[in-house]
Amino acid sequence: MIDLVGYGAFFLTTPLIFSLITLGLNLQWGLTGLFNVGLAGFVAIGAYTSALLTTPADPARLGGFDLPILVGWLGAMVVGGLAAALTGIATLRLRSDYLAITTFGVAVVVQLVALNAQKLTGGPFGIGFIPRPFGRLAETPLLFNLSNLAIVVAVTLAAYLALEHLARSPWGRVLKALRVEERAALSLCKSARFYRVQAFAVGGAIMALAGALQAHFIGFIAPDNYLPILTFQVWVMLIVGGCGSNLGAVAGSVLVWAIWAGSGALTSVLFSPEQQARAASLQIVAIGVMLCVILLIRPSGLFGDRPRRARTDKAPSPAAPESSGP
Repeated sequence: MIDLVGYGAFFLTTPLIFSLITLGLNLQWGLTGLFNVGLAGFVAIGAYTSALLTTPADPARLGGFDLPILVGWLGAMVVGGLAAALTGIATLRLRSDYLAITTFGVAVVVQLVALNAQKLTGGPFGIGFIPRPFGRLAETPLLFNLSNLAIVVAVTLAAYLALEHLARSPWGRVLKALRVEERAALSLCKSARFYRVQAFAVGGAIMALAGALQAHFIGFIAPDNYLPILTFQVWVMLIVGGCGSNLGAVAGSVLVWAIWAGSGALTSVLFSPEQQARAASLQIVAIGVMLCVILLIRPSGLFGDRPRRARTDKAPSPAAPESSGP
């Protein structure tokens, strides 16, 4: 029973970290309408920033300042937010598919820098010995996993409540107006570019914080952790949960991760070790089938707003009285 509780805590930690990324994406897309396909780059920026700030000194690479973990998380948010702001200033004049292509290019550049800048990021070997918040409890897996889960729950809950407050604030209403009816917002002397850059920067900072949490939870990072499949996973989580809903972002992350992990465990049981590498693609098939089913049943996602339909059951208007003859 104790092992089951420990595994449950370990299992929930990962989807809650994904929930942070999905919450950042929901701010950018669900609230503001910014099509960001380069979120893996901002997650990587946060992970590497926190790792460089908190790991011990290493003669093989730069960084290794051995700072407290909290400083690493704050530094990850600052660097990730600045990177997102600079990206937004340069690219948010573009729309829809052009913005998607540009942000995807940014993610590819970040991944290539992490892969080749060996003196800074460790190259393909990555960065190890990243300190964990409760590393002293590693000998007792139950307490260790529960402690990590408590931290991730607290951070995710704080981000959720903050984004809910922002969505209901005048700032959030301006973002909604820019997405729904930009001309009306501009007529009220609201700078579309200024607000969009702010939303993109805040979303990027949240994604970077999630990357930092994941780095300290795992204890090791490498460029292979931030491939385009990460972007695919997070977008599916947001679509399944419902765009524009922070609750949907969290619920979609947990549901999609459960199916992803469950399908991976199922393939390891049904297929021999020689065939498991090919069978791993069935995870993507399972996610795709689930996405199709949910979109057929609820096109707006589990917690997304359903489009309102015009009522067609109006009572017929009374017929005009016939005029009597002379």
